[in-house]
Amino acid sequence: MSFDHLRATYFEESAELLESAYAQLSDLAEGREDGETVHALFRAIHSIKGGGGAFGFDRLVRLAHGMETLLDLLREGTLPLDAAQVALLLRGADALADLLAAERGGTAVAAGFEDALMQAFRIAAEAPAGAPRVVAAPATAAPVDLPEGWRIDFRPRPELFRNANEPLLLVRQLQRLGPVTVTADLTRLPPLERMEAEDAYLDWHFVLQAAVPRGSVEEVFEFVADDCELTISPIAAEVVAEADTPQEAAPAEIAPVAAQAVAATTPQAAAASQPAAQSMRVDVQKIDRLVNLVGEMVIGQAMLVQHAGSLPPDLCPGLTAGLETLSQHLRELQEGVMSIRTQPVKSVFSRMPRLVRELSAQLGKDVRLVVTGESTEIDKTVVEQLADPLTHLLRNALDHGIETPDQREAAGKPRQGTVHLSAAQRSGRIVIELSDDGRGIDRARVLARARERGLVAPDAVLSESEIDELIFLPSFSTAATVSAVSGRGVGMDVVRRNIQALGGRIALESRFGSGSRFLLSLPLTLAVLDGLVVSVGREAYILPIAAIVESLRPRPEDIHAVVGRGDVLSIRGAYIPLLPLHRHFAVPEAEADPSRGIVVIVETDHAGQLGLLVDDLVGQQQVVVKSLEANYGRVEGIGGATILGDGRVALILDIPGLGLGQGRVAASAPRSPATPSALQ
Repeated sequence: MSFDHLRATYFEESAELLESAYAQLSDLAEGREDGETVHALFRAIHSIKGGGGAFGFDRLVRLAHGMETLLDLLREGTLPLDAAQVALLLRGADALADLLAAERGGTAVAAGFEDALMQAFRIAAEAPAGAPRVVAAPATAAPVDLPEGWRIDFRPRPELFRNANEPLLLVRQLQRLGPVTVTADLTRLPPLERMEAEDAYLDWHFVLQAAVPRGSVEEVFEFVADDCELTISPIAAEVVAEADTPQEAAPAEIAPVAAQAVAATTPQAAAASQPAAQSMRVDVQKIDRLVNLVGEMVIGQAMLVQHAGSLPPDLCPGLTAGLETLSQHLRELQEGVMSIRTQPVKSVFSRMPRLVRELSAQLGKDVRLVVTGESTEIDKTVVEQLADPLTHLLRNALDHGIETPDQREAAGKPRQGTVHLSAAQRSGRIVIELSDDGRGIDRARVLARARERGLVAPDAVLSESEIDELIFLPSFSTAATVSAVSGRGVGMDVVRRNIQALGGRIALESRFGSGSRFLLSLPLTLAVLDGLVVSVGREAYILPIAAIVESLRPRPEDIHAVVGRGDVLSIRGAYIPLLPLHRHFAVPEAEADPSRGIVVIVETDHAGQLGLLVDDLVGQQQVVVKSLEANYGRVEGIGGATILGDGRVALILDIPGLGLGQGRVAASAPRSPATPSALQ
């Protein structure tokens, strides 16, 4: 394995560890910590430090060591955990992220960048110098199925210190399990003239007087496993009783088979012996290649089914059963491959708390970020492109939405503002919501600004939703002055373009004085979906199955015309807008009478239910999504294209896009064709 590959692996692992550290810090800040939170945070920082030491990242190692010292005091209970300590640790994590980014990009960080933080960590660690130490009391009675204690022989390799590991930290961790007797072995200590200051020469022998599972002892040494030779042996009661005189203590004579039998009967030991979940890193290009191959197999399988359907059933009776089995296996393969490609949105959400902290300080505001649903999984391609839109939305919320503490207090609100970021899966799509409890949109000001810039006619009358849409126009901004945060009119239009490029939609809800709410609706995956093939004239379209509510052939008396809005369908006491697809896409030779066609009712994200008029239903099919925008251009109401079993190109409908535009489309004249034949 090359050195560059090892460096790349370290940076990837460090990014994951930082995400974990930020999650633990968020729990500490919100008061959701438990007994394991600080330990998990310590392990993440220690792992980053250890790897950094191996690659010679001295500044990173020193900063991580300062955090580690403070965290060790918190773990022992010597230092009380309060908001000041959490804030300091958050600053440390931010600085670690900056140093990691600099090392990864080969850029230099200003000299003394971390000095103030290092000093703050030293002061915090020295503050409780005279405070009583809080040490967990050892168990008074040992369970019968555990040994009375453990003897640990620890022989470090010379490079132990260079990899940022210290025996003192191991002793402290062992002391949390129970009383420990420590003996240093000087056998390997060389003459003074041959000693290297950075090499480890001392061996250590520990006697732990606690009836704890072997796994608990192994966990203490998990970070130094590659830098030492380690032997852990159970000891008997008489050895523990004599442990106060370590020079006379000796391991009990326990046969290996008997020791294994004891471990096997111990529930904790049995749990510790279970194989841990394993993972491996795979190049993203290899996964994408695998996804593309599965997509081509899906197309090939659809063609086989198409051709088999034209054969007499008695000609090859086993063919149909074989194709059904192939379809089931192919679907399982596709789901397995797609699960490899998905990842939690946590990888993006974890970057936002730091942005909120820094921007709040810059703007002089007090803002709390609440994050939920970060474990929701989505296609990796979508996740990677979410960072910029969410960053723009958060900056907009803090700059334009959240008021200053004095303004909020005058308005009868808490001085601290709240921004809520969440993710959830709904109807085969992922919906990301970002809301704030700020001032909301001042529509009068927005409209006045738009008229001032010539974006709206002076006599134009706009609805509230149309005024809200103005903030997405390029170069539009209501900021009075240009600052480092806003005012140049670049942001919200970028958000919309980026979300649309992913096949998604963005909607806005706002109440002046109460806050705003942005809803981002995105596809779960950009590769394969289950679709219903419908015919409109001589064309075929794909409707995503997840969006379909029902289909029916309406009666003539159920169709009603609404002046200026087109037709609506009356069903079970409700009225659903009707959108004839042949009119929307200018398809000739299609059925125009709703009572002779089929209405497919779909659920849109923000416009409720919508009835799509088609000629007929062809059948359900798993289709491979091909980007239309990359190969042809963006078409309103179309989310992509696919290849059917007979080789024809079919367009995949974008249901959210149809829902947003159905009001004006129903009453508009036919537009230029958007059909597969027109695109070929």
